[in-house]
Amino acid sequence: MYPVLFSFDLFGHPVNIHSYGVLISFGALVGFIYVSTTAKKELDTETQTMQGLARIIIIAAFVGGKILFFLEDPGFYFYPPSNMLHNFRTGFVFYGSLLFVIPSVIWYFHKHKLPVMPMLDIVAVTGLIIHIFGRMGCFFAGCCYGKEANGSIYIEFTDATSVAPLHQHLHPTQLYSVVLLLCILVILLMFKRHKRFEGQLFFIYIMLYALGRGVIEIFRGDISRGYVIENILSHSQFISLILLGIMLFFYVRFLKKSRAH
Repeated sequence: MYPVLFSFDLFGHPVNIHSYGVLISFGALVGFIYVSTTAKKELDTETQTMQGLARIIIIAAFVGGKILFFLEDPGFYFYPPSNMLHNFRTGFVFYGSLLFVIPSVIWYFHKHKLPVMPMLDIVAVTGLIIHIFGRMGCFFAGCCYGKEANGSIYIEFTDATSVAPLHQHLHPTQLYSVVLLLCILVILLMFKRHKRFEGQLFFIYIMLYALGRGVIEIFRGDISRGYVIENILSHSQFISLILLGIMLFFYVRFLKKSRAH
């Protein structure tokens, strides 16, 4: 695809504008517009408070995504530690970002006396918007690429700066993820007007993503991410199972409470 969107010289130094950075930035902008307008409309939340929330999400997502990325291959990144610096600008793990963002935003909600469960519903849609653009960025950059594909559905990367293997028929796992996320987004927007309890959208989002991600992992080709059980259960599938179990437990619990009331 096109890892570098365009390049130019600045005072004699080449500057590359990467597709991933542009797409994730645009996704963050769209996500901020959604969360600020929706929170204002539904919860009468100040825009300044949402700006602070956006900063918390960005920082937590960056830190969590990098930490889990490094932990996938600690033998390489920590010995010597200079390898972390060489790979600091590339490589993120979504689940690392998610596991850091959730407690961070809950803390922020409590600090600013915001209703936690209604805000989590809004953040769920916001997260999906950002994630869709992020996966499109992965597609252009070539990261999160798939295994070799033998069927009629495949993508072939030819740009020398792409992260993916070149001139091979690969499963377009990045686009599989985009389709998954778009489907979840449509489902959440359909549920939004008829939800049974606050937080339902958030639980549905995590459960559906965990299920879909577990399936997409079967077609992923970047095996350097590592396995919990070699060639059977990847790190992401393992986290998906844990999240699915936790979210299902709380979903049933909240649903029972809503029926009781």
